[in-house]
Amino acid sequence: MTPLPRPPVQIAWVTSDLDATESTLSALLGARKWVRMPGVHFTPDTCSYRGEPADFVADIALSYAGDMQLELIAPVSGRSIYSEFLRDSGPGLHHICVEAADPADFAAMIEDAAAQGAGVVAQGVMPGGIRFGYVSAVQAGVPFVEIAYIPAEIRAVFDYIKEQQR
Repeated sequence: MTPLPRPPVQIAWVTSDLDATESTLSALLGARKWVRMPGVHFTPDTCSYRGEPADFVADIALSYAGDMQLELIAPVSGRSIYSEFLRDSGPGLHHICVEAADPADFAAMIEDAAAQGAGVVAQGVMPGGIRFGYVSAVQAGVPFVEIAYIPAEIRAVFDYIKEQQR
């Protein structure tokens, strides 16, 4: 059976300087307004990293280029997929994200990725109920793909941010 197409809905960068990355991506991609969410806390009771409970904080900025969400992540504290990337690779393109239709689809997509050799590196639930899982198949040249389920309440926030670009 051929899987359904799963076009990316987001491109994300990890940076140590949100101002510089926002400015550059605004100039290159035409993003007009960035919405910042400082101090997002990923807690050990809802998040894991490399199979262990995760406890970290990141500053996040969101914008859009057309229908593509742009996400910037600046690690603040704690050990995470983002701080590891910044330490090992420096600032740069980190992942693309594909969206699950519902929680059951999210679970199926995570299972399918693992069956295809893309193991789960980090996963959890963010404030607002966003479920996320980062899968990786470095041996195949796929560093990170994020699989996410976005509840309707958060979708409305994303739609508002997108409308601010017009």
